[in-house]
Amino acid sequence: MVEAGRSPNIEIITKAELVSVTGEAGDFTARVRLSPRYVDQGLCTACGVCAGYCPAPVRDDYNEGLCTVRALHIDYQQAIPAAFHIDPNACLFLTRKECKQCAMVCQAKAIDFKQGAGDLEINVGAVILAPGFGRVKQDILSKYGHGIHPDVLTGRQFERLTSASGPTTGHILRPSDGTPAKSVAFVQCVGARDLSRGFGYCSSVCCMYAVKEALVAKDHEPDLDIAIFYMDMRTQGKGFDAARERAEDAGVRFIRNRVGEIHANENGLEISYMDAGGSLQKESFDLVVLSEGLGPPEDAASLAKASDIGLNPYNFCRTAAFSPLETTRPGIFTAGAFQGPKDVPESVVDASGAAALAGALLHESRNTEVRVTAYPEEIEIGPEPRIGVFICSCGTNIRGVVDVSAVAEYAAGLDSVVFTDTNLYSCAQNTQEAITGEIKVNRLNRVVVAACTPRTHEPLFQETLKNAGLNPCLFEMANIRDQCSWVHAKDPEAATQKAKDLVRMAVAKARGLFPLPEQSLPVAPGALVVGGGVAGMIAALTIAGQGFSCFLVEKDEALGGNARRIEFTLSGDSPRQFVEHLERRVRSHPLIQARTNSEVQSVSGHVGNFKTLIHTPEGPVSLAHGAVVLATGGVGYEPKQYLHGQSSRVLTQAELEQRFGRRGEAEKLNNVVMIQCVGSRGDDLAYCSKVCCGQAVKNALRLLEMNPKAKVTVLYRDMRTYGFMEDDYTRARKKGVVFIPFDPDRPPRVEEVDGGLRVTVFYGLLQRELLMEPDLVALSVGIRPSPVEVLSRAFKVPLTPDGFFLEAHPKLRPVEFSVDGIFLCGAAHSPKPVSETIAQAEAAAGKACILLSKGAVPVQPTVSVVDTERCMGCGICEKLCPYAAIRMTKVGKKRKAETLAASCKGCGICASHCPAFCISMGGFTNEQILSQIKAFTES
Repeated sequence: MVEAGRSPNIEIITKAELVSVTGEAGDFTARVRLSPRYVDQGLCTACGVCAGYCPAPVRDDYNEGLCTVRALHIDYQQAIPAAFHIDPNACLFLTRKECKQCAMVCQAKAIDFKQGAGDLEINVGAVILAPGFGRVKQDILSKYGHGIHPDVLTGRQFERLTSASGPTTGHILRPSDGTPAKSVAFVQCVGARDLSRGFGYCSSVCCMYAVKEALVAKDHEPDLDIAIFYMDMRTQGKGFDAARERAEDAGVRFIRNRVGEIHANENGLEISYMDAGGSLQKESFDLVVLSEGLGPPEDAASLAKASDIGLNPYNFCRTAAFSPLETTRPGIFTAGAFQGPKDVPESVVDASGAAALAGALLHESRNTEVRVTAYPEEIEIGPEPRIGVFICSCGTNIRGVVDVSAVAEYAAGLDSVVFTDTNLYSCAQNTQEAITGEIKVNRLNRVVVAACTPRTHEPLFQETLKNAGLNPCLFEMANIRDQCSWVHAKDPEAATQKAKDLVRMAVAKARGLFPLPEQSLPVAPGALVVGGGVAGMIAALTIAGQGFSCFLVEKDEALGGNARRIEFTLSGDSPRQFVEHLERRVRSHPLIQARTNSEVQSVSGHVGNFKTLIHTPEGPVSLAHGAVVLATGGVGYEPKQYLHGQSSRVLTQAELEQRFGRRGEAEKLNNVVMIQCVGSRGDDLAYCSKVCCGQAVKNALRLLEMNPKAKVTVLYRDMRTYGFMEDDYTRARKKGVVFIPFDPDRPPRVEEVDGGLRVTVFYGLLQRELLMEPDLVALSVGIRPSPVEVLSRAFKVPLTPDGFFLEAHPKLRPVEFSVDGIFLCGAAHSPKPVSETIAQAEAAAGKACILLSKGAVPVQPTVSVVDTERCMGCGICEKLCPYAAIRMTKVGKKRKAETLAASCKGCGICASHCPAFCISMGGFTNEQILSQIKAFTES
């Protein structure tokens, strides 16, 4: 958020409502209605004095109503913009012409009761609608006792309860009496999968956020008894099943049952349910958490009217399966939960993808209105270190364990420290501005921040130094959250002492910091896309759509990948026709060169300047390109279970789908049994492939369309028809498809008996085995990653234990690698449906286009530097470098090592193995590291 607030190319307009969008793609006029905040955000310093004098309490929406704030407030400390606003419905002056104490005490004179509503017209070329999601109505929550029993909370309320910055500073207390909770029940599917109230869809995220909150609660209170009541455990995302397994290992109980009512008794809140054996059970809990679903935005109808777009039956944005980010109006795109309920990684992907589509629409106008940040001239730091130390409280995340004031007082006594301060949130925009001011006032020439992890926040603080005129490499960070308050939460005294140690070491290193030059290298204006399936072709078309040349490489003899073998989707669309359409566009596009029967042979270079050798039927082709998108897809799992390969009447779902294309075949099938999760979720494949349940429902419905008399039975562990696929699951049940759950410890058995098939499954609810004699058994199998080990080594990108490519960050950077300039999408990332594959391909292409459009790439100064005078040319560093960032060159007649700065990731392997000690790391020289070690030994 701070980056968005700082960007000269982003104007943030809050308290605003879209009224209309007129014009056409490339030339829209958006009319926006502004509501007054009664505070001049240009003058407000967010000091908070005014709120201390405001006598009017209001519900704290950020903390989900678990506490109150004043009518004059800031939503949360890290809010952007960092300015207060007044609730006009609660302010005594605005409602009764009384008070105005805030205006009297505000030294900045920022209170402005004369502000009024107004309209603003903005000329834009494209529009992206990302209003998020809405809440479940209170009447639905009341059915479960919410608003009646204070200890019945929503999932979002429980999230705030477990947060260190929440109203109880992370302590899990019962709102009714403030005592620690000893037992918690999570109730799933509240306001979702509920046809009686019009919520037929699945919200997709509730199961995973219940698992996450249960794990967080267990971290806080390991002895807490937690039970999750669920219908189907839909943890279908990448790594989500592993999180569920961690929760089980931590003692979280998973109980398959839909809770109907919750009653209060003398022991707490009582839940009645049927156990796996069909017996009635009753349990009492201290807290009940309602995992509420995600609804459409409350103003979805008015937003649709203003922008003239269509909505689906549930009031989410209407999109098509093969254009998931495009609304019904050209030039207007959508992203996030407005398109449909989804988790953070998918929302981030949507945002990048929608931005890429907007970029393609506007690419001819690129750079015509770009504003470049102007930094002050870099200050000469002088010979004497003047260090400023800023200690972050992180709300109570750090302060709740570490004595922040004591650490600051200790830091003030360290050599070369001339200024210390404590901050509530060091990463907040107002704090960043304050740090900039203190650097200037106190003539600081080095800065230490003791806060959270540099992995996510170091670039933020380095940008602050640049704004103050300091070289960004004059910054050091001590991680006193992860390494102190989190790991030593039960021992505040030791955590505080360790924080002092880390700050002392950071200051010792800061004394020896010196400016490092920032460099940039030119970017070759083109991209390589590896993989010619749907993801690869979409990525190539998106890159070419922004005006950049693209080389598309496919190892098979034809483009299209797995989608060529899919006959139809749940929505009735034809993937095969879509693939043929994509291929025609790819083949005819003047900026795309597509090669089939071709493979990557070798790769060299770095971000912005890769050189790749491609093996083609016509011979080797050498390419120079600035970015890479890996879209290598996946392959279907080949089952050996359940007589597949031994009986002609045991098929995979894909094979069954192919059989439907033969005339008269469906009419022969009167009894079909489908078995889910074959080889998946703990057998040969540890993960869920996301598509198998939808595929089974799709084939069951198609069979019944072709042969209405057929009997279809689906044996499943969890039916993961998430999102709007739930409608098709409901339709299948209404058409007579029988769904029977099975325990993975007692899977179905398939046998050949007297020339026929017999399927046996144990049905827990009846506590007996069921026998079926189908004409055919269809196995729902998962998706394996394509064999990409060679590509992984060539591009120096990592793989997960399951063999898929590993992204840089699962939520914040889902289509990027840790290696700059290389991106991923589609089944190469993880199994996913076609619509998600398309969105991710557009996102990856958008990220590549950001790099290509800049024309130059900055090189991090924290890279290895070789002292060629001392280098003896042994070559150990070149052999050990995992990024091929060091090469041996000739200097005169001698071999010497040379660092390729753009490829170097600053890992330090070369420096630590150099026998001549001639390699040093920018920002991590031997002298700097030794000074930290020496400081550690001091107390």
